[in-house]
Amino acid sequence: MAKLTEGVANFFHRQPYTIVTTVDKKGCPHNSCKGIVDIEEDGTIYLLDLYKEKTYSNLKENPHVNITAVDEHKFIGFCLKGKAEIANKEVLHSEIVKKWEDRITKRISQRLLRNIQGQKGHPSHPESLFPKPEYLIKVIVEEIIDLTPHHIKKNSIK
Repeated sequence: MAKLTEGVANFFHRQPYTIVTTVDKKGCPHNSCKGIVDIEEDGTIYLLDLYKEKTYSNLKENPHVNITAVDEHKFIGFCLKGKAEIANKEVLHSEIVKKWEDRITKRISQRLLRNIQGQKGHPSHPESLFPKPEYLIKVIVEEIIDLTPHHIKKNSIK
């Protein structure tokens, strides 16, 4: 297991979403947007999946996963490689669901503020229509890839 530094963990916490890559039965990658619910100090990451479709079926066949996030403004990013476990609805603790609900509320609030400021974006709040999570994805991070270009790394997150 790869231990995440505080800087990398904070970077992922600040992202509104990440790109999660799984692999299907034919060996083709599948990307989906997922929000991180929690990150433990040991490098375990928890994601909630709302739709129980391709990501779910891919993880049942192949536990390998990548979690990628970039900050375009700062020109930095990371890819976390690891193995995922699927936990059914019964394992969802109220604390985890509460963290997810807090993140959704924050996203809606940020969108509302940007709309008030005149920034064009989605006119409604799609997050408010999300279904309740059905299962939890627990990812054990095995490798951390710094996507920051070499000439910028001296100012990157540690």
